[in-house]
Amino acid sequence: MEEEEIKLPEINYSDDDIKTLDWQEHIRRRPGMYIGKLGDGSSADDGVYVLLKEVLDNSIDEYMMGFGKVIDVTIAEGKVTVRDHGRGVPLGKVKDVSSKMNTGAKYDSKAFKKSVGLNGVGIKAVNALSSYFMIQSFRDGQTVAVEFSKAIEVKEDKIQKTNEENGTLIEFIPDETIFLNYSFRDEYVESLLKNYVFLNTGLTIVYNGKKFFSKNGLVDLLNENMTSEALYPIVHLKDTDIEVVITHTDQYGEEYYSFVNGQHTTQGGTHQSAFRESLSRVIKEFYNKNFDYADIRSGIVAAISIKVEEPVFESQTKTKLGSKDMGPEGPSVQKFIGDFLKKELDNYLHKHTETSEALLKKILESEKERKAIAGVTKLARERAKKANLHNKKLRDCRIHYNDNKGDNLDETSIFITEGDSASGSITKSRNPNLQAVFSLRGKPLNSFGLTKKIVYENEEFNLLQAALNIEDGIDGLRYNKIIIATDADTDGMHIRLLILTFFLQFFPDLIKKNHVYILQTPLFRVRNKKETFYCYTEEERIAAIEKLKPNPEITRFKGLGEISPDEFVHFIGKDIRLDRVTMKKEDLVGNMLNFYMGKNTPERQEFIIDNLVVEEDEV
Repeated sequence: MEEEEIKLPEINYSDDDIKTLDWQEHIRRRPGMYIGKLGDGSSADDGVYVLLKEVLDNSIDEYMMGFGKVIDVTIAEGKVTVRDHGRGVPLGKVKDVSSKMNTGAKYDSKAFKKSVGLNGVGIKAVNALSSYFMIQSFRDGQTVAVEFSKAIEVKEDKIQKTNEENGTLIEFIPDETIFLNYSFRDEYVESLLKNYVFLNTGLTIVYNGKKFFSKNGLVDLLNENMTSEALYPIVHLKDTDIEVVITHTDQYGEEYYSFVNGQHTTQGGTHQSAFRESLSRVIKEFYNKNFDYADIRSGIVAAISIKVEEPVFESQTKTKLGSKDMGPEGPSVQKFIGDFLKKELDNYLHKHTETSEALLKKILESEKERKAIAGVTKLARERAKKANLHNKKLRDCRIHYNDNKGDNLDETSIFITEGDSASGSITKSRNPNLQAVFSLRGKPLNSFGLTKKIVYENEEFNLLQAALNIEDGIDGLRYNKIIIATDADTDGMHIRLLILTFFLQFFPDLIKKNHVYILQTPLFRVRNKKETFYCYTEEERIAAIEKLKPNPEITRFKGLGEISPDEFVHFIGKDIRLDRVTMKKEDLVGNMLNFYMGKNTPERQEFIIDNLVVEEDEV
């Protein structure tokens, strides 16, 4: 019998298959290459904030050059307006700087060698991703404006006379076909603007009538972000092209804020690594003791800002510095930061003996605690290994946040559930590539007031720490989102509180770095034979009943285990509802945990009585 010939389908490949996209079409088809993820404004790194930042960066560059001490920002009904008082774009180039790729003043001008804006790309990306974009320049008594829609020119005014101060005005509305259901949140906008003024003392930014100004630079930044009391006054060191601030608190972990040319490098990079290492070495040499670097850095809260010529970042959105040198002819980043700290920090500690004594006390306390848990650490690691996480407690996913490859690492998540039924439903419904499930057994221990030794001695905490891979800090974190998925009853709320206490007590940087979330699941299902609505609030339930009348079937979900896997897939997919756990300046962790998780004081009893809510089913 002759073997049958297998014929492959014919695929034509001709001149017609080769296409050249216009620049604006390329940006619109591949926005992630230019602004990172899109999002809807519910996260600080969503694209709408990157658009705002790209416009602001140009205004900041003008301020850094000595032009324009005030920037006005207005956001109303999705429309953004930014007006600076710099020199204004040269009138003959207003259209070009916003609609011709690789057009800008930052290529060979010494004025912009340490600029924060993108070289010829920034506002072009904003233009391409906006349904409406207008740029107007005011310069030496004259003005010109150009309007666009999706980077296609709509209107260009002729040069006219004006009495307005010099500067540039930009207005834009993000394209709703790209940024679906977006909105700007004040908390993220204000955080962005605060960082600008912390890094540019003397600059005023007015946002919707609210003024932002900083007198003390990075000291103000640390005071704004610290959620534990400083153990000694903030050390503030500054020189040309570098500024650092350092202190310690009683919290665990390490907390850094790093910036390059005004850009908040949220993922760190060469400068943050060099700072972290050099800081530890200088302190170790100052005391002339063989301290472990981990003891020196435990509880540290610090920030560093450097200015680098022609910086190289590891992504278009510039969240991680890749440059090894300060510039084409400058020293290495490592040497520059190391030499600065060796001189300035060493001098500071010699002059300020109260600070050096407080720092030494903190290091010795950290060393003592580390040695106290050294004995249980090895046993704990062995227990975690023997527990065979992949079969017993953890249903892992295939892709992890610290893989450092792939396009959707930000979507990697782990659900922390209570009980087998809830974990079973989520496990059957999840995306096994990106979503892991960790099942708790009963209520975790109240860890408030305990030392880190308990993390290793308590099986649940030890296994959870191993699953997250955070024993040596959150750099090795395996999931971007840690999602607490507990029932919406009193027991579920208690478990949620105990898990949060554990994170706040031992790993506060997980919360500060926006990794911890609460899963919102529906309280009700309202349906008839044709439609089904899942309702997360009483208001949604009432609206669904009115829409489906008469007499729809109403189900009250009392626990996650009652929701079938077929239904659960709707709640942990693309429409997942998450509440991010945040910490604010006024949330002093020690005081807050002491009130809610400490001894049963009369004040807390009074608080519980005043805020008691009785479920309908309990009446």
